[in-house]
Amino acid sequence: MNKVTLKYELDLDFVLIAITSSLRDYRLCYFINKLTGLKLSKIDDHEVWMPAPIGLTHFSRYADFSETSDTEFYLLANRGTAGGFLIPEMRHSDYFLLIRNFIDEEDLAAIENHITTIPEVVVASEISPQKLKSKENLIF
Repeated sequence: MNKVTLKYELDLDFVLIAITSSLRDYRLCYFINKLTGLKLSKIDDHEVWMPAPIGLTHFSRYADFSETSDTEFYLLANRGTAGGFLIPEMRHSDYFLLIRNFIDEEDLAAIENHITTIPEVVVASEISPQKLKSKENLIF
């Protein structure tokens, strides 16, 4: 009897910045928009199925789409509405800025620097999505 094995790879072609801040999501978006020139706005929450007893959890999500460079920016909350974390191994991070189709390292450094100048932001640093155990929660 032949055995067929299905292998798949997640598309992790994005940059991820972990943000630790005491600000509410809408306030953080306001400051990020003001300092970086982005236009993050609220979109539908990101839904993730968590193991029992939590179940279906919604995570706040904001987005900005740059038509000139085809770059997509998403700000995701790490804490869900029904409890639990989007990325459980990063419990100390409150938000994640996910950037798709981003090429320029200077622009990335500028965005990180602008975010760290917000007084209520403790840390904003780039992390590798490949090293995360729960990386599939970032796919939408």
